[in-house]
Amino acid sequence: MGPLHGVKVVEFAALGPCPMAAMILADLGAEVVRIERKPAPGAKPASDLFDPKIDILNRSRRVVTLDLKKPDGLAAAKQLVAGADILVEGYRPGVMERIGLGPDICLEANPRLVYGRMTGWGQSGPLAHAAGHDINYLSLSGALHAIGEPGGKPVAPLNLVADCGGGAMLLVVGVLAALTEARGSGQGQVVDAAMTDGSALLMTMMYTLKAMGQWTQQRGSNLLDGGAHFYDTYRCADGKYISIGPIEPQFYALFLQKTGLADPDFSQQWDRARWPELKTRLAAHLQGRTRDEWCALLEGTDACVAPVLDMDEAPEHPHNRARGTFIEVGGVTQPAPAPRFSRSIPAQPRPPVVGATGEDVLADWGFTPDAIKGLRTSGAI
Repeated sequence: MGPLHGVKVVEFAALGPCPMAAMILADLGAEVVRIERKPAPGAKPASDLFDPKIDILNRSRRVVTLDLKKPDGLAAAKQLVAGADILVEGYRPGVMERIGLGPDICLEANPRLVYGRMTGWGQSGPLAHAAGHDINYLSLSGALHAIGEPGGKPVAPLNLVADCGGGAMLLVVGVLAALTEARGSGQGQVVDAAMTDGSALLMTMMYTLKAMGQWTQQRGSNLLDGGAHFYDTYRCADGKYISIGPIEPQFYALFLQKTGLADPDFSQQWDRARWPELKTRLAAHLQGRTRDEWCALLEGTDACVAPVLDMDEAPEHPHNRARGTFIEVGGVTQPAPAPRFSRSIPAQPRPPVVGATGEDVLADWGFTPDAIKGLRTSGAI
């Protein structure tokens, strides 16, 4: 079930991009076991900052709760790692080494292991051991500076760029590339996925445009940052918004024709000096109808127009419904696994597991009943 069926992954519970990467691997068919560190009395695991019953990022995984400070709890974790193809962890550099599960130890036990490390700043560099979050990592790549309105401050694009795109997605790409290599070489390796590196990589097109002299440092003055009148969002008569992006001349001409913009001034599409004026005039014109009225006229044509939907509206849009872009799991509406596959189709995601000790997982991964009983007796599980 899914193209990663048969791949075994051990995930060390963390926050942000690491669980998202593990979710994607599980969505695609890998068997992912999340090791939750047994909390101190009265404390909660870090993952419980979110409601564990509805934390979508933890879907489709089985859970083992281990006290890694106990020798047999640590030994159990090592045994799980020894049977895995991939390990993913999202701690600061040096934490896994202090626990006793650093790359040297794990690769000695499992020479074919792909050891995926997810951090903000990377495993090396002057900031490697500092705390941070998406907005900080994004700042270092040049991306955050580029996002915002003219004369305004930089605007954080949720945590989509560093955490999700430059973090989780890059970690998935890295561990799957290393897994492919390991199947040929017989040797595992460490994958150092840093959100600063990933955010910079996502800026490749912008750095290309800058090198060509087609990108300025002033926010909101470029083709893809809302500077162009034909690539932006506009408020409609009902206070809702549409997005427009007819960049190509034929699409732009169709947009003008369908919206009734016969003014010859709009034919100067690429006159950058006129973009601010044309944007003001286009905004006034588009306020003449509601969002849905404009969409009835333009959506689905080559005019490159779409409604700006909120998170209640998006799952109900006919295109998303037709493709099954959103699904319901355990009563919670959530994005479906992606991308799609023609043959090895992933199974429906499962709700997050709550309160599991993981004895069933240990049994499935080769632990004997006596070994499990010993872990229970010692309090390691």
